Amino acid sequence: MSRTVLSLSDDQAEAFDAVSEMLRGVGVDLDAGVLLPPGQGKSAVRAVIGKAGSGKTLLLAQLYKALEEAGVEVVSGDWEGKRRKERRTLAILAPTNKAASVLRHRGVPATTIHRILYTPVYDPLYEDLAEWLAGNGERPQIEGLTEEALDRAHAFYQTHKSVPGAFAAAGLRGSDFITGWKRREDPLDIGFIDESSMLDKRQFEDLQEIFPTLVLFGDPAQLAPVNQAGEMIFDALPKAQVHSLSRIHRQEADNPILDLAHALADPEVDFHRFERMVEEAAARDERVVFAPRVEADLMARSPVLVWRNATRIRLIQAFRGAFDAPADALLPGEPLICDGIELPMKHRKKRLDLEARGLIKGAQVVYKGPGRKPGFSRLYVMGAEDPDLSAASIVKIEFPGEEEPFIPYAARMGATFLHGAAVTIHKAQGSQWENVQVFAPDIYAAARAGRVEAGTPLWKRLTYVAITRAETRLLWVTRAMLAKPTAPLSVEDLKPKVAVPLTLEAEEDGFL
Repeated sequence: MSRTVLSLSDDQAEAFDAVSEMLRGVGVDLDAGVLLPPGQGKSAVRAVIGKAGSGKTLLLAQLYKALEEAGVEVVSGDWEGKRRKERRTLAILAPTNKAASVLRHRGVPATTIHRILYTPVYDPLYEDLAEWLAGNGERPQIEGLTEEALDRAHAFYQTHKSVPGAFAAAGLRGSDFITGWKRREDPLDIGFIDESSMLDKRQFEDLQEIFPTLVLFGDPAQLAPVNQAGEMIFDALPKAQVHSLSRIHRQEADNPILDLAHALADPEVDFHRFERMVEEAAARDERVVFAPRVEADLMARSPVLVWRNATRIRLIQAFRGAFDAPADALLPGEPLICDGIELPMKHRKKRLDLEARGLIKGAQVVYKGPGRKPGFSRLYVMGAEDPDLSAASIVKIEFPGEEEPFIPYAARMGATFLHGAAVTIHKAQGSQWENVQVFAPDIYAAARAGRVEAGTPLWKRLTYVAITRAETRLLWVTRAMLAKPTAPLSVEDLKPKVAVPLTLEAEEDGFL
């Protein structure tokens, strides 16, 4: 067993060894540090599943480190070096920007599934710079870049492993070095997929076309994709290919939120008993709040989690009313959810530009103000590596009881958005926020409906997913009331994390 595994528990070590054995079968020997070229026709799939706190992310990180130490090249969506016949590659993927950012914050270089499907086309002038940063070439000399700028780029890359981020640290913009995007033509090698409970069959088949070797990490207690009748991708795998983690590692931190999540597995716990448990936990620990009303201030960055769509719309309207938002415009700081990109096929390149920057369906975005052209918006994509962009926008404001949303302003075509002050629990999967507000009246409505999903009451699955979105604090909201905000909406918290933010400039025909 590799020394990497010594810090793991028994169940994690067993899963580590099982994945190592699978990798050995496809030519990657972690113990001996031996890498063979990928075998033609060889493929393998394994799943590592466990509830919140069972150590899936720790195991994923340890496997990633072991692969990197063995010489496997980690591939991200922002740069892929020159192909070598003998190289072995690893990509670490998540279904959403937010889920990928959770891994990145823990030191794991993750990107989205969509981002890996498309690769950037770099200006040849800067390819040598990217190769040097990745450790595959000599330090280049590039006109316009000083030695100090190269040093900044190198220092950034050593910490963040992001080529565009390193370029930005050197003072370059995306339009300086990225000339476009192309659909991936060649397959990759090994893929780690986090939050795999969110995968549907079509996504899984797409991944199998790209990665002959896949390891799925998922939580069996979450909600399955809506089109799969309560089943998750790893449910269909043979039992020998699925490894379960049972020990709750984060319990060492005495986490009351995880205590509540795992209490839902008790068949004797009904909704009323669970709510009493939440109230008792709130009396003991400030990380749980038994809240009589929704906090409007928190909704600006952490949406209220609800079950019913009608509840979502009513809470959004209450939020906008609390901040005196006009009916015909957005205020800077209002949260949005990307609902897709409406561009014809002839503008495929522009669609790829937006999607590669993180503006995919379901992305959480903050409106920063109008762009320089009519219908354009300055946006901040939450969880994206390079979050600031400007895009043609179609914003839809929904009202209770009305089928068609009101569109206060819009470009002829571009990215479409719904308001993001409240979202359904299904849409929240894969995301985490420091503070999470769960709208308990909706959970109670699900309990009264008596629906069951894959043998578990739906209200319990909804509750489990909702409360485990909280990183630090859970607010269990008991009434349909909204507290007044304590300050106006702002974008001051959305400061770039690098000295010079990476931006893509608007093109002449006006779609990006």
